[in-house]
Amino acid sequence: MVVTLVGAGLGAWWWSRGGDEEPLAGRPWETDLKAGVSYRLPEGWTRDKGDLVNAFTSSIRTGAEGEGEDSGRYGMVLTGRGGAVAESDLKAQTERAARSNAEFFNPDGSAEQTGSEATTVGGHPAHTVVLMMKGEDGETRLRLTVISADAGRSVFLMGLAKPGEGAEQEAADAVLKSAKVL
Repeated sequence: MVVTLVGAGLGAWWWSRGGDEEPLAGRPWETDLKAGVSYRLPEGWTRDKGDLVNAFTSSIRTGAEGEGEDSGRYGMVLTGRGGAVAESDLKAQTERAARSNAEFFNPDGSAEQTGSEATTVGGHPAHTVVLMMKGEDGETRLRLTVISADAGRSVFLMGLAKPGEGAEQEAADAVLKSAKVL
């Protein structure tokens, strides 16, 4: 029994500390119990306290408010949950959801898919799609990862970054890569 308790304690410690080589190693965890996911919170990012549309269960962000060269720069990650998605359907479902979100966040612009790859998140099958959205106010990068969490549910994390390259995009990507399914 002692061996089991020690093993469980070591497992919890190992999971909670994450890999030391991760870009966000040592940063605090943000947990979204509704979606069933945890992810690292980058320095300077905060959890949104406001209302979200029903599709999303949590949101974190950073952004330069105000005027000048940094006006309009931001990074954001939104999370949520959905119904079950079979591993064989992950690619099609993720690509469809990414296009739908691009239309929602950039209704008057265009979006070009720049990446689509199968992956895993904590041993769970997942798929990631990247779109570059172009509008009147520049480029915004959307990265969506849909995770087949179990037989009854899926979890998603969506990163948005403006401009489409740079610190905001790198931080949003690092958040998605740090995700752990609960």
